[in-house]
Amino acid sequence: MPSTTAHRGRRRTATHGTLGVLAVLAALCAYLLGAAPPAAAHAVLTGSTPAAGAVVDAQPEDVVLTFSEAVQLSDDSVRVLAPDGSRADTGETRERSSASGGDARYATPLRDGLADGTYTVAWQVVSADSHPISGAFTFSVGAPSKTTVALPDQEAGGGAVGVLYDLARSIAYAGLLLLVGGAGFVLACWPQGTRVRAVQRLVTGGWVAVTAATLAMLLLRTPYTGSGRLVDAFDLGGLADVVGTRTGTALVSRLLLLAAAALFTAVLFGTYARTAADGDPGNDGEGDPARRRDLVIGLSLGGGVVSTGLAVTWAASEHASSGIQTAVAMPVDVVHLLAAAAWLGGLATLAVALRSGTGAVPATAARRFSRIAPAGVLVLALTGTYQSWRQVGSWSALTGTDYGRLLLLKLALIVLLLVAAYGSRRWVTRLTAPDRTTAPAAGSHRAQPDPSVSSAARTGANSAVHPAPAGTSGAARATAASSPTGTGAPGADPARAAQLARQRAAVEAARRRRARDADPDRRGLRRTVLVETGLAVAVLAATTLLTGTEPARTAQAADTGAGPSATAPAGPRELTVPFDTGGPRGKGKAKVTLDPGGTGRNTLDLRLTDASGKPLDVPEVRVSFTLPAQEIGPLRVAPREDRPGRWRTTGLRLPVPGAWEMALTVRTSDIDQITETRTVRIG
Repeated sequence: MPSTTAHRGRRRTATHGTLGVLAVLAALCAYLLGAAPPAAAHAVLTGSTPAAGAVVDAQPEDVVLTFSEAVQLSDDSVRVLAPDGSRADTGETRERSSASGGDARYATPLRDGLADGTYTVAWQVVSADSHPISGAFTFSVGAPSKTTVALPDQEAGGGAVGVLYDLARSIAYAGLLLLVGGAGFVLACWPQGTRVRAVQRLVTGGWVAVTAATLAMLLLRTPYTGSGRLVDAFDLGGLADVVGTRTGTALVSRLLLLAAAALFTAVLFGTYARTAADGDPGNDGEGDPARRRDLVIGLSLGGGVVSTGLAVTWAASEHASSGIQTAVAMPVDVVHLLAAAAWLGGLATLAVALRSGTGAVPATAARRFSRIAPAGVLVLALTGTYQSWRQVGSWSALTGTDYGRLLLLKLALIVLLLVAAYGSRRWVTRLTAPDRTTAPAAGSHRAQPDPSVSSAARTGANSAVHPAPAGTSGAARATAASSPTGTGAPGADPARAAQLARQRAAVEAARRRRARDADPDRRGLRRTVLVETGLAVAVLAATTLLTGTEPARTAQAADTGAGPSATAPAGPRELTVPFDTGGPRGKGKAKVTLDPGGTGRNTLDLRLTDASGKPLDVPEVRVSFTLPAQEIGPLRVAPREDRPGRWRTTGLRLPVPGAWEMALTVRTSDIDQITETRTVRIG
């Protein structure tokens, strides 16, 4: 009895430890998803005509926006608003010839006869990798004036719609892994698993998840890239516009491929499941080896084509479809997704099967998967290395950008996953050792039981091979007392019969759990696989965040300097800018300090004072820098308020020396603001 108690204590401790690890991983995933930065993309506004904050003598014919790459436009992608808030543009935006360096220019014509004053340009477009980006700036005709334009505070792709869209994208990824990986696991490693209900639920659940998530993304696409209002998800006109875009085409194609995947899944768990049961006691006679071979070939080829097509719908609408080397990046991304499905989806299926009490996974199936998994890991490592180089670009970007830090976190999780996989492989080796029985029964155990295993565990293991008579349990004795057959005599009380059925089910479930836990090697494998599955969930969360984060190569591009001043600080630059927003307490001065005042990274320190020299607390301050001589900018910075009257940021990067125009916007109320422009020489 003491040994049995100690064994149970160790088992409880190990189980609680496993659950603790999974709980920590779940909390990590929740934190990652909750702390995700707003989605950024490749495309960046690199310049405009007129420039931000500029004062022009006469009305321009149109406003030209220059982006770092081609973007997707809609009817209201670019709006030019007069000082009174009315539309100053004609409502049309056309693409001009590409600028140097691969940039793309878009022109929005203005109406004739515009009055002098300050005009606001608000834009919202969709980058080539499907993420929306937005921004706004002002310019003045004749002389600056007050403006009543109020721009939305919410960024494109943010708010509740952004959260729902990112959640749907995560569910779609997980569903793809379960659908493709689970089906591949039973087809390649465990044909009899097609008759296990838990495995069927897992794979079909993956199909339902990816289908529902894809439908949700298709409906949410309109508000996600446009208004941000959830009610617009049911706008049929907007849905028709979405279908005509590249991302919409990819989502619709995914739904069509999922319809074909449903057919293959039905065959896998229907006709093939019956043929795979050849030799089972309950086989219905359909176990023809030739027919089974034909089904395997058909499911493998057809399923492979459908799986590849599904992976293409991701590669064609995410980061792989934009940037450098897209002709190589997209096929590599497809292979990366399929390798992840084979490894992580198969791992999840193995975990569910080991956890299920409806039938244990035979050691041969675990051994087959342990041979396939390393190949998937190798492919993931090679393709992931290429994608990381393509998106990061330099070693410094790994720690200097959000994308790089997320990538390091993902790599750390993968290392932990590989350690857990090594532990699983050791358990598989013990399961398939020559001194073990080869029967795939749920309670299979060593030919010579380990003396340290408790008598209760050995009894449970033996009961899996030689089930005990029904009279050995209290519930079964109650059943036998009510009916010799255990099913209840005709005319018996239905409530009593239902109670006895529940008792029998509980006894059977307990017997299966004892049989499942009786083998220490199988129990150890189940725990390490559960840890692997939890780590895989964390890796999936990190991957989802990476798809919505600006690639490090793009984020760090502004760090590139030119000339000796890129490494030799020129000394702090100080500017004093008087302003008057026209409202109450609207007069004051802004003292702007740039340190070190050279190319590269600078710290911007901004102090606001009112007419009496006291610190002035205002609701908003915006700063942008433009280099007209080289058509660079506007480069926008978002200083944070340290304390009333003082704003500061360390994220200002000025790539080249020259006479930069600084546009300082100060807003003192909901309607009172002013933009002042000054020239500051850098380098």
